[in-house]
Amino acid sequence: MTTHRPTLTTLRYDVFVTSPEPTVTNVLPHGLEQRLFPPIAATLISGEQDALLVDALLTVGQAGDLADWVAAQGKHLMAVYITHGHGDHWFGLSVIRARFPDARAYALPAVIERMRQDAAQDPFWKQQFPPGKLPDHLVLAEPLPDHTLALEGHPLVAVELGHTDTDDTTCLHVPEIGLVVAGDAVYNDVHLHLEESDLQGRRNWLAALDTMEALRPRAVIAGHQRAGRHDGPEILEETRQYIRDFDRLAQTTETALALYDQMLALYPERINPAVLWNAARALKP
Repeated sequence: MTTHRPTLTTLRYDVFVTSPEPTVTNVLPHGLEQRLFPPIAATLISGEQDALLVDALLTVGQAGDLADWVAAQGKHLMAVYITHGHGDHWFGLSVIRARFPDARAYALPAVIERMRQDAAQDPFWKQQFPPGKLPDHLVLAEPLPDHTLALEGHPLVAVELGHTDTDDTTCLHVPEIGLVVAGDAVYNDVHLHLEESDLQGRRNWLAALDTMEALRPRAVIAGHQRAGRHDGPEILEETRQYIRDFDRLAQTTETALALYDQMLALYPERINPAVLWNAARALKP
């Protein structure tokens, strides 16, 4: 599903959201018969002629559909920016680069190191999907100088966030239109990936939300979101409250199952409860 958000300047942004992707993992909480990998978002920021893509999705099919969608916008794709190192946001980069060979891929140096680590964990990713779903060839980004990209003279600023759902994450800030493309620092009606976050990690995530809020965004694009849901700045507080609820229930429950059940009672409609189960098991094995 795609959505277009008009602006009052020469810049605009559009968001491409995948459908949930079936996986073959057997690690499921009770009551869940199949795990679906959650929808992933990629954002196209466009000027009059040129455009920049933020994140490149996961599977060959997703990245191919994204490339078709970008081409249909009729803009010259000048660059791709990768927000963080999790493979579901950049494994599709090889497909995008093959379709748009003039587009250079950028990330901050710490993100590139995280990309290398996830590339080394390629078997972990491939065991979650049927053969042929993921690209055989992975392409890394190159370092972004000075934390800034220019799109037809308009600055797009990479902001370091530190630990959110993994280490060394960033967002891309477009001051002129009040846009923050948050990667996985924000989730929009999808259960948070907290498996990599201990107590200090969750505190750091809360600080990252404060950093984004201080930018006074008018729109915040989550890396995982329910398609069609509003992308207003209120999702910063929604993400913050989810972490606070997880912290509170982590202190009052004794088992992973109790933590999972009580969080699910608070957030019964959020997409991807399997990732909540993984977080509960990581905290209370």
